[in-house]
Amino acid sequence: MSLIRSSSNLLVTGGAGFIGSNLTLDLQEKFPDARLTVIDDFRSGDFKNLRGYRGDFIAQNLATLDWREQFGEQKFDAIFHLASITDTTLHDQFVQVHDNVESFRRILNFARPTKTRIIYASSAATYGAATEASVESNGAAPANVYAFSKTIMDNIARRAAAGSPDWIVIGLRYFNVYGPREAHKGVPASMVYHLAKQMKAGQRPRIFKHGEQKRDFIYVKDIVEGSILALDASESGIYNLGTGQARSFNELVDILNKCLGTNFQPDYIDNPHAHYQNFTQADLTNARNALDYKPQFPLEDGVRDYMRWLYG
Repeated sequence: MSLIRSSSNLLVTGGAGFIGSNLTLDLQEKFPDARLTVIDDFRSGDFKNLRGYRGDFIAQNLATLDWREQFGEQKFDAIFHLASITDTTLHDQFVQVHDNVESFRRILNFARPTKTRIIYASSAATYGAATEASVESNGAAPANVYAFSKTIMDNIARRAAAGSPDWIVIGLRYFNVYGPREAHKGVPASMVYHLAKQMKAGQRPRIFKHGEQKRDFIYVKDIVEGSILALDASESGIYNLGTGQARSFNELVDILNKCLGTNFQPDYIDNPHAHYQNFTQADLTNARNALDYKPQFPLEDGVRDYMRWLYG
């Protein structure tokens, strides 16, 4: 039985962003009578992602937001916290860590007295360089400051949950997400999006030599489903959300060729990044057990669905 009733009061931070907008619109569809509020500062979101949205919208910077002043005594049934500086190429360490961590700390402080359920976006980036499937109990090894900020969020989430056993705080480590409503992100948009765009424009897809890097590419619809399942989780925890399969960039190009009706060979280029994740794969054991999470879109199906959405 879902904890969320049709009359629930739900809040999504970062709801104008890529994953946040998909989640918000899905919540609106699943719980048509729920009261929805989105907070976003449009740093990496776009109002166009929320076409058809019927809820409230608050334009605020979460790193400075006074939640009590904004919401007074209003109580939420759950807060989905997806807002963050998602550009992993932003190397200003102060801005990245301050905004991501302090925004989260303010949310925790607001939610603690009412024990409001928090479901927040962590990241597979916290695992750093991996050569096999990542398990949540693996130590964090962040290779960039974005991953470091997510690691600190996980640390304070664990501490908050341990301090209040009756308060549920759930972190979801999203793997390599792709899908509708990501185009506005520009450079940080997924490889699926960038390669499809190149191929659609008649260009050979550019990938790093020799295309054998592997990723756990996860379709945004599976991420949304996993995030909504966390509404029913009975205890706090941090869980991987991926497909459980690592697929190479060469395989991705093959799949895109099939979906787009093209026949391009990859254009292999040198990798300029010193710290590059050559391998990501989610171990889903804990997510299956705690959330009953079962991804529905292997790469072939997700890419096909996405290309239909992008190019009709």
